[in-house]
This record gives sequence, structure tokens and C-alpha cells, in this order.
Amino acid sequence: MVFQERFQFETAGHGDMHDITSRVEEAIARSSIQTGTAHIFNVGSTGVVLGIEFESGLMKDLPELINRLIPPSLAYNHEEAWHDGNAHSHLQASWLGQELTVPVTEGRPVLGTWQQIVHLECDIKPRTRYLVVTVMGE
Repeated sequence: MVFQERFQFETAGHGDMHDITSRVEEAIARSSIQTGTAHIFNVGSTGVVLGIEFESGLMKDLPELINRLIPPSLAYNHEEAWHDGNAHSHLQASWLGQELTVPVTEGRPVLGTWQQIVHLECDIKPRTRYLVVTVMGE
């Protein structure tokens, strides 16, 4: 069986993180699937879905780290084409990943004690984000 739904939320721009675990858990519950997988996908090329502990220190550390690895201040070829200042946003999101798949057991996502499903905004502007949750199994 396959179940799919989409939800949306607003972000505040680069570095804004949202704990979306409960939204994914609700989608899994509505699916009635007990054993399988849940795939969470960010629609758009500058948003990230990942598994991490959603706590204030990491909420600062992760955006700071990706800005050190892929800095906004460098000259990128994307800027020559679009002049929109967000080449680093695309590169950061591509590097971290725009999707996550988690196992489903007994109708719930299998996550560690300190592991949540999180969305990270890499774009420089606030965005309306759409996420698609697809639950597959029986």
C-alpha cells in the first residue's frame, strides 16, 4: 500500500530550522501502514530534510558549519546567470540533501531518543515550504 500527503509551513530564511517530526508521525498514522518506510521530500532546491537532534545549540551549529563549508561570500557561477545571491543556498541544500527516508514499525517512524526529523532552510529569503510524505508498506 502507498499513502501520500503534502503539508506546508513558512520559514524565516537562511538557517531557520523546523521540527517536522510530529507532522510526519501524523501522516504515518493516517496512512494506517504498520511496517514499511516513510519518505519525506522538500519540494524546492534550497530546503533540506534531515535527521538530527532538534536543540538550540545544534540549531545554531548546523547553519554556521554549512556557511563555513559553503560560504555565502564566494563568487559562484550561479550568480552570473541569476544575480539572486543564493548560489550557496542551492549548494548547501544539495550537499545536505532534500529528502529523508525512515523505517516505519508499529505505525511509527523509527527514530533514536535524541533524533528528530528536521527541515533546514538554506535560502536567503523566507519561503513557503511544501513537503511530501510518502508512506509505503503494509
